[in-house]
Amino acid sequence: MNIGFLVNSIETERSSYTTIRLALTAINRGHKVFMIGVANLSVSQDEMIYATSYVAAKNKYKTTKVLLNDFKKSYSLKGQIINLSDLDVLLLRNDPSNEPNSRSWAKDIGIDFGRLASRKGVIVLNDPNGLSNAMDKMYLMQFPEEVRPKTVISRNPDDIRKFARLHGKVVLKPLSGSGGRNVFLLRPDDLKNINQIIEAVSRDGYIMAQEYLPEAAQGDIRLFMMNGLPLKYKGKYAAFKRVGNEEDLRSNVHVGGRVERALMTDQIERVASIVRPKLAKDGMFLVGVDIVGDKILELNVFSPGGLGKAQSLEGVNFTYAVIKALEKKVEYMGYYNRKFDNNEMANL
Repeated sequence: MNIGFLVNSIETERSSYTTIRLALTAINRGHKVFMIGVANLSVSQDEMIYATSYVAAKNKYKTTKVLLNDFKKSYSLKGQIINLSDLDVLLLRNDPSNEPNSRSWAKDIGIDFGRLASRKGVIVLNDPNGLSNAMDKMYLMQFPEEVRPKTVISRNPDDIRKFARLHGKVVLKPLSGSGGRNVFLLRPDDLKNINQIIEAVSRDGYIMAQEYLPEAAQGDIRLFMMNGLPLKYKGKYAAFKRVGNEEDLRSNVHVGGRVERALMTDQIERVASIVRPKLAKDGMFLVGVDIVGDKILELNVFSPGGLGKAQSLEGVNFTYAVIKALEKKVEYMGYYNRKFDNNEMANL
């Protein structure tokens, strides 16, 4: 299997990232891996899609650190040109929200080239058309109200103030963004400072205001879903619990949160069953769902991360299950001479 990983940039990848863990497992299972930055794509006059790719020097690796170093060595040597049509699978692992304003051109480019590659018979995941529909947190509003916190989206301070007075405590965050940046908990006593808070959050565009869920004080659950179902391998669920520190609303690990084992409950299973039809319809192969109580805080469809944390807590390597699922899709595609709808293939 020839598998490409499209990332924001090789230089910004880290050995702990899920992308590099997936690449390591794929290589160790005998597959050829090509790492591609979003700045390294082109379409020729004859409509062939080319990429400068970076490859690993060995066919077995023990650590992601050594693997990433080899990718970066290949990057320093300018890599090699490949035709994307020669790939069996292209994983869109670039996150548009992590692109700086100076690279605004990079936000949609993975989706655009992903569409072209899928027309050549390459399995592109997550499905680029589905990703186009999920470019920001507004995507959550397309799911049933039953699994969403009460929400207002606006840039008008009066709208936010009215919503805050109605619910007492609300969370403000940018509609576009990730990683817990510019996330604020607004209490009734904070209303006098609301204009400054709104100014800070609105620098990134529209503001999403959500009711504060009291269960969030105990943390949130990151549940991975694959092929429309909770990702399960060797009897263990790919999930973990994130708990923030007392001084910080955010549970994101890189801002001081800690991780614990997640207890899979009927409540979480129900949330997963409610979101499954929409995720499957949109061709979302691998997704990270952030859950508090019986509500979804966020859906991570662009480069969902954290499989390594789930692996260390549960004692199994969930990347094996992901790569094996890709192998099965390539097998299916072969039966149909690479002529099968990409969106439908995403969750087979």
